[in-house]
Amino acid sequence: MIRVENLSKHFIRQASGRWQRGKGEVVQAVKDISFCAEDGQITGLLGANGAGKTTTLRMIGALLKQDGGHILVDGVAVQAGQQATQAQMGVLSDARGLYPRLSARENIVYYGVLHGMSREQAHQRVDVLAEVLELKPILERRCDGFSQGEKMKTALARALVHDPKNIILDEPTNGLDVLATRALREFLRWLRSPAGGSKCIIFSTHIMQEVERLCDHVVVVAHGKTVAQGSVAALLSQVGATDFEDAFVKLAFDQSAEPSIQTRSAA
Repeated sequence: MIRVENLSKHFIRQASGRWQRGKGEVVQAVKDISFCAEDGQITGLLGANGAGKTTTLRMIGALLKQDGGHILVDGVAVQAGQQATQAQMGVLSDARGLYPRLSARENIVYYGVLHGMSREQAHQRVDVLAEVLELKPILERRCDGFSQGEKMKTALARALVHDPKNIILDEPTNGLDVLATRALREFLRWLRSPAGGSKCIIFSTHIMQEVERLCDHVVVVAHGKTVAQGSVAALLSQVGATDFEDAFVKLAFDQSAEPSIQTRSAA
């Protein structure tokens, strides 16, 4: 289970456009996001571009340090860069980070070894994931020159190689064709089920059809804050809509505009 309480995060943008410490614009990417993602459920994190989704997922994955609030993974506090929670988490972020000179198999095995698996265990797990994610045709090819969809499937297998209890996916179907998207959808349903380990899964997407078909719980964020959450049916009822895309627009965009940038000196 993943619990997020009053999460906040800001960045400093210099006049040059670089992000670093010093004087400049304070961009409050996340202001106050709270939700709970249960085991055996798929939780969707929805919001417009710039709403704070990716920043939130990176903090949950211990890739960024939060400025305020708390993140608990199976009751353990998340600390950026620490392995206490990372060992129980598979993260597919927006930065794919594959080594182009390594094959798909080598990329995935290397990540498994980093998580304490033996090479034999990692290779066996790769063979299982290759079957499910249809990676066999590219498994022994170097990643240099992969299509976006091939990179995405390889990165997803890498995130799942150590069989984590908690899974964080940032737009996992980006670049996948229809058949690959359907296969991934079925795989996520299986991971959520008791047979697949009753995983706790959080994913962000801009595709409302995916949310309707997959999500047990939906969290809508706007201006860095949680503005609504519940099942698809509950959110439809909340705004009196019959189409989920209409409901999302009302929840995410019918919010009073809030300034997210101010200028001050930062240490």
